[in-house]
Amino acid sequence: MARTSVNYSPEVQEAIRRRATELYQRSGAVEGHDVENWCQAEAEILREFETHAVRRAVVVNVQGVVYTGEYESTSADGYTPGEWKPGDPVPVRLSGDKLYLRRPNGRELQTTIVKRLG
Repeated sequence: MARTSVNYSPEVQEAIRRRATELYQRSGAVEGHDVENWCQAEAEILREFETHAVRRAVVVNVQGVVYTGEYESTSADGYTPGEWKPGDPVPVRLSGDKLYLRRPNGRELQTTIVKRLG
């Protein structure tokens, strides 16, 4: 089952792939139903992610001001906590209530500022 969708984060793609494999195995490993299994897995996983969207936060110090920015894991473009270590320089961009953090891979993590100290 090598079907992937470029619109999903790697986390979502992997969850769909695992579920499609489970469906294949539960059906007795019957060949020829990979598209059907993938579509069912995709629908199940997306429904789970929509109903259980996880909000996460990052905290950064920008010239003495500490910002807490929240983001939803389902729309984080593959960001995983731990890409930065404490003390790492993180290029940031502020725009209204949004805080954009430049990731090591060049993409930006968009967060909504929920707390500002300083």
